[in-house]
Amino acid sequence: MAGWTNKGKYRALEATFRGGDTFYVALVTSADTPGPDTNTLGDLTQIATGNGYADGGYELTGNGTDFDTLTEDDSNDRGLIQIKDVAWTASDGAIPASGDGARYAVLTDDNATVANREVLAYWDLSSERSVSAGDTLTLQDLELRINES
Repeated sequence: MAGWTNKGKYRALEATFRGGDTFYVALVTSADTPGPDTNTLGDLTQIATGNGYADGGYELTGNGTDFDTLTEDDSNDRGLIQIKDVAWTASDGAIPASGDGARYAVLTDDNATVANREVLAYWDLSSERSVSAGDTLTLQDLELRINES
């Protein structure tokens, strides 16, 4: 039987998310639920763009600033990494610009074709989220963990 050490989990997260690559956090509706078999952003329905939300979402750089917490957790036998707080401020209208609010946030790679961006992780926002002009939608401490069961 093979297994990960906690140091191995830490190093895998560090190499993936602090290696200088570009990632995005995109907001998607409940029209399609992300899950283990979701491959690309095109498999999901992104919220309507405009008013402070750009197609493809919020850009992150793979470094210690945007992926600001990296932990080897020996007490709980896991590695974890958190993304800095991600925020969109609605200007000249609401976010989303029309249609359904954001139900999920997804982490993608930086493929030049937004629909072809690979979905690496997803978070359920518990309910549809939208904000009025002048308000801010903030996602705090989006966390990825490597656990073994």
